[in-house]
Amino acid sequence: MKKLMGVLVVLLSLFLVLPVAAAAPDLPENHPFYEEITYLMEKGVITGYPDGTVRPDQEVTRAEAAVMIGRLKGLDGTKRATPFRDVPAGHYASGYVAEAAEAGFLKGYGDGTYRPNAPIIRGDMALIVERVFDLAFTFNVSFTDVPQNAYYTGAISKILAANITIGYPDNTFRPRQAVTRGQFSAFLARALEPEFKNDAVIARSYQKDKTKAYTYSMSDGTTAVHRFEDVPDRGGLTYGFMWTVEVDGDTYEYLELENHQFFAFGYPYSEYDVALVYPVRLGKTFNTGLGDEVIIHTITGVNKTVETPYKTFTNATEVTTQDGFKYYMVEGFSTVKSVNLQGVVESELIRVD
Repeated sequence: MKKLMGVLVVLLSLFLVLPVAAAAPDLPENHPFYEEITYLMEKGVITGYPDGTVRPDQEVTRAEAAVMIGRLKGLDGTKRATPFRDVPAGHYASGYVAEAAEAGFLKGYGDGTYRPNAPIIRGDMALIVERVFDLAFTFNVSFTDVPQNAYYTGAISKILAANITIGYPDNTFRPRQAVTRGQFSAFLARALEPEFKNDAVIARSYQKDKTKAYTYSMSDGTTAVHRFEDVPDRGGLTYGFMWTVEVDGDTYEYLELENHQFFAFGYPYSEYDVALVYPVRLGKTFNTGLGDEVIIHTITGVNKTVETPYKTFTNATEVTTQDGFKYYMVEGFSTVKSVNLQGVVESELIRVD
């Protein structure tokens, strides 16, 4: 009997370590959002259907969105009256709809409805993510199909700055397109974990890997360690995920901002500095000045070989400022080296962990 019980325990343990999504016949490992869906299923945010499927490519209704957001935020899903005339207390999502609306995460329409069975669109998804994660920073929305005066434009600019979206390769965001369960999972997972933010980048992106730490040596003998972290709010201001720099006992923060037109370094509650423009071409010039100020940078080298203590790069892009300062950027590493007019190395990458 003991031997039989031992076998049963071993078999049970094998089942317990299987990924939550492993039982879903319609979620193969090669699905583009397999990891994000699996991650959210493990957190209990997404559940499968009675037939064991996950239906990753099925559109998400506004009721389902309320349930997922409610689970994520730990809201009380007990059925109750709602402020919307088309979501009665008996509706399966009424508890989450009511509490999410009370928290300001979700809003209804001017006619007093919520339209629970309507698919949620990408523009509204951006609004939900902005509210749920209290996003503060914005970045240029250059998507060709997002008007500057649209009700969702501000939210899209915030999820772009937060590395939650990059849009489509044709520089569209498609704000009126319905969101699938897989896409919904990607939005939420990227808001929660730096690992998934790495997926919200353009092809051949210059952004650093947000799961790694980058150490640079500085010309004054100090070292600067850059880490991507969730920065606590302070001074009544919201911060959130961004790059932090520890150097000589001090700490400061910045963001890597990127769209299909350019790469920039942004500073919390301040301006941003354009570092590179796309597509990268030898001889291309760009203005980094603000307002009427003109500061010209020029791409003076492509596929340059640059030696750093960390490694020798053979695909660096060299940018020269109008006063002769040079810096070198590499896809996936951001800036790896900078040299002043006198040829003195101001900073260079020495380690990646």
